[in-house]
Amino acid sequence: MTHASTPRPEVSLPVTAQQAASAEHWMAELGSLLRDLENVAGASPAVPAVFGAETDNQVIQVRLGIASSLFAALQCKHPPTAGHSLRVALTCSAWAMHLGLDELLRDHLEIAALLHDVGMIGTPDCILAKPLSLSAEEAAVVAKSRQMSLEILRHSCSAPEILEIIEHVNAWYDGSHDRAAVAGMAIPVGARMIAIVEAFDSMTTDHVYRPAMPHERAMSEIYDCAGTQFDPALVLRFSEFRAADRGAVHETVAWRWLRSLDPELVNSYWELNCVPSSLQQPNTDALFQAKLLENMYDAVVFIDATGLVTLWNRGAERLTGIPGTSMRQCRWHPELLKMADEKRQPVTEADCPVTGAIRSGVQSLRRLTISGRNDRPVAVDSHAIPVSNGGGAPLGAILLFHDASSETSLEQRCQSLHEKAIQDPLTQVANRAEFDRVHEMFIAAHQQLGMPCSLIIVDLDRFKRVNDTFGHQAGDQAIISLATLLKGACRSGDLVARYGGEEFVMLCADCDNATAARRAEYIRKALAQMPQPTMDGRTLTASFGVTEIQPGDTPETMLRRADRGLLTAKSQGRNQVVQLGTGAAADRQPSRQSSSAAARADNPCLVQATLVTPVPVKMAIQKLRGFVADHEAKVVRTEAGRIELELDGERPGRLRRASDRAVAFRIDLRFSEQRGKAGDEPNGVARTRIGVGIRLSRTRDRRRRHDALRRAQEVLTSFRSYLMATEEDNDAPPRGAAAPAPPVRLLPTWLDTGS
Repeated sequence: MTHASTPRPEVSLPVTAQQAASAEHWMAELGSLLRDLENVAGASPAVPAVFGAETDNQVIQVRLGIASSLFAALQCKHPPTAGHSLRVALTCSAWAMHLGLDELLRDHLEIAALLHDVGMIGTPDCILAKPLSLSAEEAAVVAKSRQMSLEILRHSCSAPEILEIIEHVNAWYDGSHDRAAVAGMAIPVGARMIAIVEAFDSMTTDHVYRPAMPHERAMSEIYDCAGTQFDPALVLRFSEFRAADRGAVHETVAWRWLRSLDPELVNSYWELNCVPSSLQQPNTDALFQAKLLENMYDAVVFIDATGLVTLWNRGAERLTGIPGTSMRQCRWHPELLKMADEKRQPVTEADCPVTGAIRSGVQSLRRLTISGRNDRPVAVDSHAIPVSNGGGAPLGAILLFHDASSETSLEQRCQSLHEKAIQDPLTQVANRAEFDRVHEMFIAAHQQLGMPCSLIIVDLDRFKRVNDTFGHQAGDQAIISLATLLKGACRSGDLVARYGGEEFVMLCADCDNATAARRAEYIRKALAQMPQPTMDGRTLTASFGVTEIQPGDTPETMLRRADRGLLTAKSQGRNQVVQLGTGAAADRQPSRQSSSAAARADNPCLVQATLVTPVPVKMAIQKLRGFVADHEAKVVRTEAGRIELELDGERPGRLRRASDRAVAFRIDLRFSEQRGKAGDEPNGVARTRIGVGIRLSRTRDRRRRHDALRRAQEVLTSFRSYLMATEEDNDAPPRGAAAPAPPVRLLPTWLDTGS
């Protein structure tokens, strides 16, 4: 059964003062929450909601009406999948607005995005909650979930366009996946959009098997699949959408999703019974207990009687490297941590302390070995405690891990630095001099252990207006408020410093880009909701730049990259978080040194390489601008397809020898764009090929060739990280690429706009 695809006429109903106040309340809340649809704020013992449990339900009811019961069933079955679907739907809505799609297509796209994974209801819990790799049979069950979504919706959805989108979300653009019946432009545009957005959301969300990727790395992966899995034209448009100022678009999305929030209007369409949930007073004892558990240094894990993990505190994250957001609601298994007994024999599920405690009701104390960060074995004292109700029925078990290794942890060393920090007299956080001293040691310690660390830089928005309007005392109080929030968000090993004026920096120990961005988002929202008594109860906002240490970084390049993120946030409307950088995992392969012939006097290049990046040349130039800005390089010459840069090598620092001095390099870059075939579209996939040659800028530095060669290798590693490139053999063409196109002509003023 079908219905005519005609837009519904706008219905004008009288709005009472109470209804208007309610709509204004929700609009104010969601207007700020929609600033960045990719981020999920805060951490909680349960799977985090997109906006909040009550707000999520309101938004879903507005968009789905009576079909919201299907989404509620998905929430009950697997909350992470439901949260993923809501984020995908909101991002698709904003992107469709950016593309100027018509209202009817946006309706179909939003509903399909919300319900495309409803088939997960039929997937067994043992598969959804499994923290380990899926077997071939289990993967086949998951692959059928989209078909199950289609079968479920066939019984209730009367719009064939929505069903068609859901049917083809899994189709690859080149038709190579599961022998899809359609390919290329025959795939509905809504399905092609959802495929890109859900891949981006999945890559930038924490999972048990891997942490969230930095946004730039996720976009590089999507570019790498353009023309095979994804529509290359839409990949370009999605990249442009993410780079654009999305503030006005998000306000429009908020109005679109909230204009029918009035329960009477919703009931007139769907006959829903929208009963608001009663507000409950917070349980003070529960809040104290939750705060205690989250801040314990030892690992604390709660496992219920069915084997699902319900709590994974920060101590467990620190010890194992697995984020709590990905472990909760997953099934516990000793193989997850590669648990071994006193004889170094793997612990089986039958011999697991958790299984024994639940089955026997008896506590157990054992010395075990588990896999810590970077698969490093860690000796722990495990304590399994059974939990039962008043009648003796088992409810689950508590598992405690105490690090029994003799080594002093990185967090403890960084904490000692934090305690000795020289404080800023106004805010009682570290001052700039102390930050400069600690920053270099902080990076060196993390690089030595192969652990990620991040930097957050934050600046109050329109602070001069605060001083001019309310006086400097109000300005000081505003600075103190921000410092208090930053100190409250600190974890063991972190450092907060006042960098200057109303600007602060925060070093995040053992923290990747995505986690640091979520913490910054939590601080941003908390500040925006905090009334300032010295400003007549008004609130403040702040902008944030976030980055993670990446291969080839120095303290200076890391700080400049975070500052670029802050300036981007300011230029895009303020009151938002912008993350930059590809992260510690960006260096996919080691640099190859040039041959001895390349180091002779007739060819003074220290390092030569041919790099390939999956992004088109336009985006490669944007990444190059970031490299130039962060390394303070100078553009010496530009011509058709060729750029020559000059930059200093490492500057001497406190951790280097006093005899070290900077070595200047000339970097010769040659760009060409290559296009392969994407389905029926020749020239559908654009990749950028870059020839790199690094040589000494001053002849007197040749006597220090060994040291210069090491530094040139580090410069190449950093350049490859910024460009998200891989190194290819010079003797073989890139995989799947056609003959190189003529070099791209670059205007001499290509670096004059933006940085």
